Amino acid sequence: MTDPRPVIAAIRDGRGLDGPGAALIAQGLADGSISDAQAGAFAMAVLLKGIGVPGRVALTRAMRDSGHVLHWDLPGPVVDKHSTGGIGDTVSLILAPLLAARGMFVPMISGRGLGHTGGTLDKLEAIPGYRCDQSEDDFRRIVRSVGCAIVSASGDFAPADRRLYAIRDESATVESIDLITASILSKKLAAGLQALVLDVKAGSGAFLRKPASSQRLAQALVETANGAGCATSALITDMDQPLARSAGNGLEVAEAIRVLRGEPGVLRDLTLALGSEVLRLVGQGDGGLSDLLDRGAAAEVFGRMVAAQGGPADLLDRPDAHLAAAPVVRPVPVPEGRIAQIDVTALGHAVVALGGGRVRAGEAIDPRVGLSMLAKLGEEVGPGRPLALVHAADDTAAEVAIAAVTAAYRLGEGAEPGPLVRERIAP
Repeated sequence: MTDPRPVIAAIRDGRGLDGPGAALIAQGLADGSISDAQAGAFAMAVLLKGIGVPGRVALTRAMRDSGHVLHWDLPGPVVDKHSTGGIGDTVSLILAPLLAARGMFVPMISGRGLGHTGGTLDKLEAIPGYRCDQSEDDFRRIVRSVGCAIVSASGDFAPADRRLYAIRDESATVESIDLITASILSKKLAAGLQALVLDVKAGSGAFLRKPASSQRLAQALVETANGAGCATSALITDMDQPLARSAGNGLEVAEAIRVLRGEPGVLRDLTLALGSEVLRLVGQGDGGLSDLLDRGAAAEVFGRMVAAQGGPADLLDRPDAHLAAAPVVRPVPVPEGRIAQIDVTALGHAVVALGGGRVRAGEAIDPRVGLSMLAKLGEEVGPGRPLALVHAADDTAAEVAIAAVTAAYRLGEGAEPGPLVRERIAP
């Protein structure tokens, strides 16, 4: 069968999507034989009728197989992590070397930020010389020798998703859980993973703010990934406040380095929770990771990865010498009180407005700017403790950011942070 119309009609009529139909759609998206009109009709039919777990598995596999799929021959499990995005979420920079220090291999193919959440590649490119665009041969060499590498995706990976992603935006079908699931997993599973842990955010800074929506997405991702042959579990985690104290590319790298050096805090706690999930998935228990952080084993792997990808060999010892500082640093003053509520998305938009993120793909970003010392729920603030420090390119940008950060916080009584991990979803 080469005509996509019967496949689209079957979904429209509630009869789902099978393997051959998914393969036809994915290949047609990748090679252009399916028109934009047909792709849009397919996306709308999926949004309105759904395709169920078997259909999601079939579509994920077909989109994964629409391009190049990596295969590994390594003396340890090949694993990765994916986050739906949040503010101050620099877990990947800590977790990848931590798992590598435990004897696993982490071929992390990541993306850039768009909108209010930052991207892992943008953070790493705040490091002078760091190259995300490695060739496949170099990617394989670094993963084998160091244990982990964090790189950008080539156009060869899941080309069907690249086309469908644009169609979803144009056809008002972005919110389809089936299509979100296939999009996320087709790219991740093309890396040849044996195990995957998912960090699905919920709260005011999350892609899906409502807990029920996050739970639904996490369940779909776990069911689909396991159905496609990759051992996967998910944690639904809190994004009603920034994960870390910093938001902004260079500032987040500096904070990740401090955690790699043993600094306690929520960023470390979540990294260890996600790492323990990976250990369980590959049958290695769930302990020992904290010690690898405390004795610097993960930091040593991170330093080797940075150097292997073109960054400075002494970044860990001299981060301030390599991570550029913003010329203007201003506190966000606040009357005395207690943090009762935070609009975390608004904080992300404040970083974007400073130049630390992008509204449209391809826009340049300033790695120096952002927010640090972010106050968290339940904390006391006042003349001696500002809401945050603004790192800006000039005074005008700083003033705009101060106003935005002030508006994002509400003072009051009774606010305490909720649990960091709200729910675990496992097969």
